[in-house]
Amino acid sequence: MNWLLAYEIVYVIVVVLVCLRIIYDTRSTTKTVAYMLLVIFLPIAGIFIYFSFGINYRKRKIYNKKLIRDNNLEQQVYQEIFQYSMHNLEKKNPAIADNRELARLLLKDNMSPLTANNAVKVLVNGEQKFPEVLKALEQAKHHIHIEYYIYEDDEIGQAIEQILIRKAREGVEVRFIYDDFGSRSIRKKMVRRLRAGGVKVFPFHKIIFIALANRLNYRNHRKIIVVDGETGFVGGINVSNRYINNTNDAGDPNKLFWRDTHLRIDGPGVHYLQYLFLADWNFCANEHLEPDHLFFPKVHIMAPKGNKLVQMAASGPDSDRPTILFSLLQAIFLAQEEILITTPYFIPGESILEALIVSALSGLKVKLLVPGVSDSVFVNTAARSYYGELLKAGVEIYQYQKGFVHAKTVVTDSKVAIVGTANMDYRSFDLNFEVNAIVYDEAVATELRSVFYEDLKGAEKIDPIAWDARPWYFEIAEKTARLVAPML
Repeated sequence: MNWLLAYEIVYVIVVVLVCLRIIYDTRSTTKTVAYMLLVIFLPIAGIFIYFSFGINYRKRKIYNKKLIRDNNLEQQVYQEIFQYSMHNLEKKNPAIADNRELARLLLKDNMSPLTANNAVKVLVNGEQKFPEVLKALEQAKHHIHIEYYIYEDDEIGQAIEQILIRKAREGVEVRFIYDDFGSRSIRKKMVRRLRAGGVKVFPFHKIIFIALANRLNYRNHRKIIVVDGETGFVGGINVSNRYINNTNDAGDPNKLFWRDTHLRIDGPGVHYLQYLFLADWNFCANEHLEPDHLFFPKVHIMAPKGNKLVQMAASGPDSDRPTILFSLLQAIFLAQEEILITTPYFIPGESILEALIVSALSGLKVKLLVPGVSDSVFVNTAARSYYGELLKAGVEIYQYQKGFVHAKTVVTDSKVAIVGTANMDYRSFDLNFEVNAIVYDEAVATELRSVFYEDLKGAEKIDPIAWDARPWYFEIAEKTARLVAPML
């Protein structure tokens, strides 16, 4: 009995100390409460889960992403980026005129240049993306850089693989980063084939048993392709057959229609994608590639590809602040007429939730497109717990029924288009390595707006009255799932 009492006292002391650690270390109040409930009500296991998944690694950066080690040179480069961006801010462009604060935020917080003279192509679904990718890869002369969360050893994955190997044998430098969790299907056979063919391949954060939980939790969710420092691809579409909707699959009940969005960018807007890739590469390959004119062609000697203004927002456990979250908040705050959001996972946290409510109550049209059919029942249940508050404020919520909507896009006022890898959830804001492209252009934003309204034809609008009259046990399940939403 004395031993049992001693054990209980020690355990209570440990729980108190862990709770104090959670309070001290966790930035979000919601997350703090969630982890404390887990530790208190799930004996022993809750403590292990917190130390595996809950520690705030934003305070303990996973890696140093600096490409330029000389501080004086770094300051010089920043000044050049600042002056170049300020020059582009002065352009007589209605899209940028109403969103200067967003551009300045990314310039100051992310050192992300506002680039001009870009061509931007909206790619809807894999059937539009992959032909563009294959064409761009075939045209590579100096280097190909690829970084993906999910890359599968299937038909489209092998088609790209064959080009990469052929280009490597022709003398093109080919570097490939894959997430060790998301792309686990290629770890053995395909990785060996690529390396044998001259492609340099590394997992971003190799999963090993002793560090399984932490490495599993911090995922490289980026989808980046850079060709010769001038052409780039970014968005929600991974490399997998599932993203291609073939017409001959229309009658197949097992083939889910996959709705997603990607961008092809030609011009200096690609440079920040290149910067992210090289920083990630130096980390996972343990190399020290330096930026040079072959990786970053000089802006003043690049022939104009188009007239689009492009900027990138990137963040992850390596960044000081949740830049992607901040950029989305700023875009919402600056909107004057309409906000259109498509996201497959909607666990927004209080800041995004309140920003959308305030916008709707202020008379803006706020429309949210989310999956009706989801690949995660639990996440979808947690997401539904937010709908009631939004509906009461006047936000229109649509559930996609045609298939699974995986696109991550925001359009404001038909002036700003945001397309990227980040979902509107805690994981993308805090735990994953993510990147979004922001295009300040009425033509691109109008095109993406048209895509949004076309998607609504395959969606069902939630009736606020019917939603409010749902059985009480639905709400209990949703609010229970919401309690642990910060840990999803």
